[in-house]
Amino acid sequence: MLKTLLRRRIDGFEKTWNYGAGYMRDLLDKGGPWTFIRFGLVASLGHGKAAPAEARAAAGIVGTLAGDCGPCTQISVDMATAGGVRPEVLRGILAGDRLAMGEAAALAYDFARAVLDRNLMDADECRAEIARRWGEAAVVDLALALTTGQMYPTVKYALGHGRACTRLVVAGVSAPFRLSEPVAV
Repeated sequence: MLKTLLRRRIDGFEKTWNYGAGYMRDLLDKGGPWTFIRFGLVASLGHGKAAPAEARAAAGIVGTLAGDCGPCTQISVDMATAGGVRPEVLRGILAGDRLAMGEAAALAYDFARAVLDRNLMDADECRAEIARRWGEAAVVDLALALTTGQMYPTVKYALGHGRACTRLVVAGVSAPFRLSEPVAV
């Protein structure tokens, strides 16, 4: 019965977001209902409210682009749009255009890039500025948005559902994007 209820939720999610959630079905069918529920709980950590929506979108999209340039990034853009982030801000984030994305998104974008690049000095400076502007809870919000943004494509590719890059669309208009350089560890 629980699996049936969760399958219906996946069906609704796919319909709402025009998104293929086959990997979620794998989580449910192969991992079981409690694995699926735990995944959902972890995923929900990336939806805080302390940082501005533009900043959360920037951190999340940077995280997602680090692992995917297809459907996971598209749904991140679509959800940010539904959350009130203006299309021009999202286009700026995708293109890596700090001026176009605006001040709040640019700060979060720089923070997320510095964290992924292991550029500790820049990450420290951005973190301090985020805390000064929006509070320590905003730092947590952005850290979780960055982390959960990476989680979806990682799970999707690990389960064999990853796909090649696709054209991204913001508010009905094709949007060029800038892929992050791989992080050297």
